[in-house]
Parts: sequence; structure tokens; C-alpha cells
Amino acid sequence: MTIKISFRTILTLLTAVLVGYVVYQNWPDIVEATRHLSETNIVVLLLLVPEQLFMYYACGEIFFSYLRRRKDVKKISKKERLRISTELNFVNHAVPAGGVGGLTFLTFRLRDIGVSAGQASFLYVFRYAVTTVINYVQALIAIVVLLLLHKVPDDALWVLPVSLLMNVGVGFALTLIIFVASGKKRLEFFSHVITRFGNFCIKIVTFGRKKNTVKYEKINHYFLDIHESLMIARRDKRHLKGPVLWGIIYSLCEVGTYWIVALSLGRPEILPCIMVGEAIGSVFDGIVPYGLYELGMAGVMIALGVDFSTATIVTVMTRVITLLFTIATGSWPYYQAIRGEKDVASKS
Repeated sequence: MTIKISFRTILTLLTAVLVGYVVYQNWPDIVEATRHLSETNIVVLLLLVPEQLFMYYACGEIFFSYLRRRKDVKKISKKERLRISTELNFVNHAVPAGGVGGLTFLTFRLRDIGVSAGQASFLYVFRYAVTTVINYVQALIAIVVLLLLHKVPDDALWVLPVSLLMNVGVGFALTLIIFVASGKKRLEFFSHVITRFGNFCIKIVTFGRKKNTVKYEKINHYFLDIHESLMIARRDKRHLKGPVLWGIIYSLCEVGTYWIVALSLGRPEILPCIMVGEAIGSVFDGIVPYGLYELGMAGVMIALGVDFSTATIVTVMTRVITLLFTIATGSWPYYQAIRGEKDVASKS
């Protein structure tokens, strides 16, 4: 008897295994966070429920406020936009697949409303660009506030040049990406490089059995989609007003999540330290996608004068609460999405 297992079933099982792995890896933190629940104001902590849902919605609006201005894209309801945002948040945080997993899922979800892979990639990169820039601006503002209040220890002054270097690095990276994506000739060259490198790797892995698997035409079409989206945004910058505004709101919500936990512990005054730690911690997260974000954030907060206990409790509790909330709110919608049970009814 032959048993047929569909790709969607395999994907569902794989996701379950990955989520289980994430919970297993974070189990010591989950136990630690549970121990400190008695120290918190539960009523204040419950503010995380509406705050997190609004943050998911703000993340989605970075994409959808742009797409609503495109006449070639199908309109969807607010409910569906929130649902897609919740699913995307689940993929990005509960499944240890890095940004590639999120981009793949976003492309899969948006194709039903007429968004190509290249357009989805443009929006995904734009979202990270906007939120990263805003995070670093927040960090600089927080550092200025701390300096004016004389709250920066002498041995923590290194935070200022590090933040400045991060801003310069982000600015350079964005300029380089825009430069490459603005020219068709440069993209054609880049497509040739990606095609040759991809085929070279596949040839080695398959011991020469497969050649020319990666097609230049498909790669170039993908990058030209990104180019077209960038050109549309540059010609009519009104397309970007909504995404930038929602990017600011989303970044404030990210910091707000940590601050609500700090507030529940009776430590609202550490907000500027949270802002700096969140921005610099994201650099660690970019270097090693899993595990160093919290270490970097807590380390920066401690360097800025927050006591070790508060810094670690705030960081660990926020990590655990958001992870569990992500799994609780996103796993079922994600399951329905990959099973094809999606509601993409058009609404104005």
C-alpha cells in the first residue's frame, strides 16, 4: 500500500518540529520568566496583548499602505491584513529560518493579490531598511537624553561611537542597494553573477550531474521587478509616506514591548537604555540570527547603568512572552494559510 504525503503536510510537520525546537531551546528562559512573574504588575503586563496585536498590524501596514496605491494589486480587508501580518510574525520569530523564511512566506501570501516575487522582495527590504534607520535614530536620541541627564557612566561612552558607526554603516548599505537596484545594466550584471554562482554551487553539490539549473532569465526578471518597484517609489514619493509612517509606529511598538515589561516591574525610567540596547542588540541579531539579540541588548543596558538583575529580567521576560504570544496567535492562521484556507476577499 502506497501512502502519499503532500508537500503541505510535510511543511506543516516541519514547522511543528521547528517550533518545538524553538520552545526547547528557550525552555530555561521560559522557566526563569515564570519565576519572576510574581514580581510584576500583571495588569500592566496584560497591556502587551493589544500592544502586540497593534504592532503586528503596523508591520503589515508597512507593506499594505504601499500596495493600496497600486492599481494592479487586489484590495483586501483589514482583518485579512492583520491575519497575514500575524502569520508573517510567526514565521519570523517562532521558526528559526531567518529573514529568508519570512520573505518566502510573504511572497507566497501576496501572490494571490497580484504581487510578484520581486515586488514582495522590494517591500520586505524596504521594511527592514525603514525600521533599522528608525531604530538607530531612536538610539541616538536616547543617548543624547542620557548624556544631558548625566546618566552615562564613563566606561560606557563607547556606546556613542558604536551607534554613530552603525548609522553610517546602515546609510552606506542602503545607498549601495539603491545604486545597484536603480540601474538595469547593473542588475543584469548582478543577475549573471548570481546565475553563474548558483549553477557552480549546484554542480559541485550534485557532482556535475546538474548543470545550468539556475536560469538567467528568471533571475533577471526577479531583479527587474525590484527595479520597477524602486522606480515607481522614486517617481512618486507619496507611495512611501504611508510605509515610513507605519515603520515609525512599528519601531516604537518594538521598544514599547520592552518598556511595558519594565513598567510592570516598576522600572519605567530605563526606557532610554532600552532604546539604545534594542538598536545595538539588532546588530548582534544580524550577525548571528538566533540567540545573541538578547545578550547584546542586556549587555548594553548593563553598560549604561541598569542593574544586572533588571536588565536580564526585562530582556528574558520580553523574549519569552512575545515568543509564546507569537506561537499562540500565529500558529493556527499559519497552518490555515499553508493548507490553502485563506480568505483574500476583496474589500475597499
